[in-house]
Amino acid sequence: MRPAQTPTFDPHDARYWDPLDLAAELQRVFSICHGCRMCVGYCPSFPALFERVDGYVKLNRGEVEAFTADDYKTVNDLCYQCKLCYIKCPYTPDDKHPFHLDFPRLMLRHRAQRARRDGITLQDRALGEPQLLGQLASGIAAPIANLVSANRLMRKLQERAAGISAEFHLPPFARVALRGWFEKHTPSPNAGEQGEVVLFSTCTSDYNMPTTGIAAVQVLQHNGLSVHFPREQTCCGMPNLDGGDVASAIEKAQQNVATLYPFVARGLHVVVPGPTCSYVLKKEYPELLGTPEAKAVAENTFDLMEFLRKRWQAQTLRRDFPKPLGRIAYHAACHLRAQKIGAPGRILLSKVPGTEVEVIEECSAVDGTWGMKAQYYELGRKYAQKLVDGLRATGYDAVASDCPLSGQRIAKELGTECYHPIELLNRAYGLPEVSAASQVPKS
Repeated sequence: MRPAQTPTFDPHDARYWDPLDLAAELQRVFSICHGCRMCVGYCPSFPALFERVDGYVKLNRGEVEAFTADDYKTVNDLCYQCKLCYIKCPYTPDDKHPFHLDFPRLMLRHRAQRARRDGITLQDRALGEPQLLGQLASGIAAPIANLVSANRLMRKLQERAAGISAEFHLPPFARVALRGWFEKHTPSPNAGEQGEVVLFSTCTSDYNMPTTGIAAVQVLQHNGLSVHFPREQTCCGMPNLDGGDVASAIEKAQQNVATLYPFVARGLHVVVPGPTCSYVLKKEYPELLGTPEAKAVAENTFDLMEFLRKRWQAQTLRRDFPKPLGRIAYHAACHLRAQKIGAPGRILLSKVPGTEVEVIEECSAVDGTWGMKAQYYELGRKYAQKLVDGLRATGYDAVASDCPLSGQRIAKELGTECYHPIELLNRAYGLPEVSAASQVPKS
């Protein structure tokens, strides 16, 4: 099952767009997965794959070689890019295995070819531009946009028109976007004494839930760091990749690298309060662009809690926490685990006196845009049940997740607010808390 040549995931390589090359790689990888079957419980893709193989075996028609285009499409549509199969797979490039198997990237490649051949669906176009939607619906338009999101009839009409589930707990739009708050914010007196960082805010933190970004700025400045927030940054591009729109993802990657590289060239690090976005900057940008600048940005990008943990280890992070947090139920987000950096948020929160953190390593089955799609909403809930049950069983005082969309599912299923770890760390430091309603720090 060794590949005849190294699989390509570079969209600038002609082989990436070659249907015959893709078909051969799909058959090779699916055959390896069929023989292994370790990933059967991770997502719906693998049960669908194995059921089809077993069905063809019973009919004496063969195994994966009997797959039709519809079989491959079904497996592809059910992949929600959690990356858990790659983390657990023993046959990956990271493990130096000659099979060179990367199931999630193969699914992205398959989706890209389908989008080029068949066009990008309205559903994927609607979900693929969160920063554009945020620009239009935040600020003075936020009250109306939020009323629409809360209206059952309007959500049903939205579901019919764009395929976004009326049941999914959409994040609200902010009356004051993070960038607007940042421009008026007065840095703490000691900001800059310990260096500088660049904040890649993420669309959700900027336009929907700026409480995360505000807490990030306050904690970083409290620890002596000056924070840069370049306005030219845009969406990381992962929602476009989810829909197969590689061209738009590349365009966003180019804009973000052009924005961030001058800071990186000066020796600054980029911190990202969202594991999907930090994953994309680290793992996908070098592949999408293939430039030295993209590689440099990737090498100097850190998930926010990863960055703070490193400063804790270097003893450059303040350790005075006047406020205990109690019992925290912590969701270890899939895209954080995919970066192979552990759960830095758990580690830091556990350092707060009077705080106990219990980790639940289960998938929320949202993973970007998939869980928001009407046709997969109930299936996503089914796959998220282990997470929900695990969190509920902790007897928590607060629930935390680094992933904002996982947090939306958690909040709806548990009927409680889900915080980013930086918001809880902000609270532990005794810094001004931020009201989700007012988005203004309060004493």
